[in-house]
Amino acid sequence: MTCDVDAARTFIYANARLLEQRVYAATAEGGDPAAVVAALAAYQNDDGGFGNGLEPDKRAPASQPLDVEIAFERLAMVGANAPDLVTSACDWLTTVAAPSGAVPILLPSVAGYPRADHWESTEYAPGLNPTAGIVAHVHALGVAHPWVDLATEYCFAEVEAGRGPHEAHVLLGLSKLVDTAPDRHRAEQDAELLASALPGAGFMRLDPKADTYGVTPLDFASTPTSLARSWFDDDVVEAHLDSLEREQQDDGGWPISWKPPSDASRCEWRAIRTILALRVLSAYGCLPR
Repeated sequence: MTCDVDAARTFIYANARLLEQRVYAATAEGGDPAAVVAALAAYQNDDGGFGNGLEPDKRAPASQPLDVEIAFERLAMVGANAPDLVTSACDWLTTVAAPSGAVPILLPSVAGYPRADHWESTEYAPGLNPTAGIVAHVHALGVAHPWVDLATEYCFAEVEAGRGPHEAHVLLGLSKLVDTAPDRHRAEQDAELLASALPGAGFMRLDPKADTYGVTPLDFASTPTSLARSWFDDDVVEAHLDSLEREQQDDGGWPISWKPPSDASRCEWRAIRTILALRVLSAYGCLPR
């Protein structure tokens, strides 16, 4: 099966937020990464953090560490140069971090606003998720900050002590960190510990035919050069690439496998997933030329 890129493009421009439209333009159409930075500014609060539903499954306006992770991910996707924006967000993270540097994924300020069932709680302890993913993106962006140094050390120490990497979302954030951390020797050593934790990890979806929610090998190895690519056999990766192509819907977009809080959230997430699917398929040479 061949991906219909034109239909996917139409779906993105019909359904995506301005932010993701600009991400797509910057990554696939030669657009200016500065336009992504400008779009992100609408989600940044006066305290320096990001909120306002940037992660579409919760619609709270207050700054959330999870929204900071999404903001940094968008910047890293397009290679944007926005050190002031990143620094101000890291300054805010410092105010909500534990002494270790770890941050919680969400803060109690999500209470009272629509959110998906999986974000029903309003109390989350500081931990590897989302701390590892956030610092991974900051390293990719090449921005230095004291909180990043502290949080990076926390993440590596947790892995090396055998604490934490037993759930696929946690492992995913850590896999991004070992791809971007400046200390390559330590990153490569810790990558071996992460790979050994994969088989028994919760929410790990190794079966490409499964229709349940889960983290797949392509989430870890989104490009052939990802450090995590060596964690999966060739036939596993090929099977997931085939499955990813088949998942494209008649409207050109890719589906999601969870219940979002609104129709708007569903459209936003489907557009995000469509952009990510195209990026993976392109990285592996699966798109028509």
